[in-house]
Amino acid sequence: MMDRAQRGNLRTIVSWCLFDWANSPHPTIIVTFVFAAYFSQAVVGDEILGSFLWSQAITAAGLLVALLGPIVGAIADQGGRFRVWNGSLTAVCLAATAALWLVTPEESSIPLAMVAVAIATLCFELVTVFYNSSLGTVAPPDRVGRISGWGWGCGYIAAILCLVLCLLVFVQADTPPFGLDTDAAEHIRVTALVVVAWWILFGWPYYLWVPDPPGEAKRVGDAIRSGLVSLYTTLRNLRQHRDTAVFLLARMLYADGLATLFQFGGLYAAGTFGMSFAEIIQFGIAMNVTAGLGAFAFAWFDDRLGSRAVIVISLAGLLAFGIATLLAQTALWFWIFGLGLCVFIGPIQASSRTLMTRIAPADMRTEMFGLYAFSGKATSFLGPMLFGWATLLFESQRAGMATILLFWLAGLLLILLVRVPATQRPGTE
Repeated sequence: MMDRAQRGNLRTIVSWCLFDWANSPHPTIIVTFVFAAYFSQAVVGDEILGSFLWSQAITAAGLLVALLGPIVGAIADQGGRFRVWNGSLTAVCLAATAALWLVTPEESSIPLAMVAVAIATLCFELVTVFYNSSLGTVAPPDRVGRISGWGWGCGYIAAILCLVLCLLVFVQADTPPFGLDTDAAEHIRVTALVVVAWWILFGWPYYLWVPDPPGEAKRVGDAIRSGLVSLYTTLRNLRQHRDTAVFLLARMLYADGLATLFQFGGLYAAGTFGMSFAEIIQFGIAMNVTAGLGAFAFAWFDDRLGSRAVIVISLAGLLAFGIATLLAQTALWFWIFGLGLCVFIGPIQASSRTLMTRIAPADMRTEMFGLYAFSGKATSFLGPMLFGWATLLFESQRAGMATILLFWLAGLLLILLVRVPATQRPGTE
């Protein structure tokens, strides 16, 4: 039987993983599959223009994340109160997401949709700074890879279940519940409210049982001053930590490719292969099943082979299947190659978080995850921008999606240059 300490640690780990379960439907339903396609097809009424406008909203959010992520992380490391920061940003994210219910299928709703999704995306990404940095507080050193992978796996399972719920209960229902008006697209708009309810329902244990990292809580003014000084010092000295800097640069590039895939995968499926809302959700379900299995499977390899090795393998797999997916001419081959690509999405995300946790000093972990968020967003405007302009210039979404491969290739070449310290290699924890 487990003693009290073991039960408390298990409860903390479960609560931490549940937060991934709680928030993962947000990017899946809002940014990637349902609402992105709804915006393009029904609100704007033009696939090309809709893709371009959606990309600009995501670009604006990415620029703000790149600016604010390191600052917020540095201030939090100095001031503590991680759960307060997390909870406040989560509340704003959920409010902006709920506002998408008001986006009716008419052009007058375009500004509201773009502003709401930009705010929600910004806050979602800042929330992950605090969530990711808490991994080091939750996980024992020799289990960091597994617990990180379990969190990602839980997130993918939750996204699957939430997509199924939206598909069966609302989008495909002959008679949607609660008197929802299909002519006003209420059966699709309600998915934003489902995301909000899901997050609230499963996210609350995190705030009860995942502790803040140890340290003194400072007043807001002192925390801001200390945080900015700490961030300046870290940035000035980052070149002395060559491998950390190269890793962050590599992640800056390959994360941009992943983000572009998530943000515009639904638009691509709808526009290039003519998939309906229901078919997009079905593909999203299959995608998340595959990605979740990959995250769970590679979680063990992370602790055995090392995070860097898993990242290299994942990038090679993404490139191979990414090329095949772009060459696919039928929906069947798009499904086959697209699901093959998804096997490597979960592992690269989980192992990137694990590697950052292992190499970041414990007293600077949130600050370093702020830089980690920066590395995922500093060039995030490039992915959506290149996708939007390539799609517009060549009048082809296939051309827009091809830009993703350049980011993955550059990231792979850089990650090969990263040297992992001997103390952080498998079997040396």
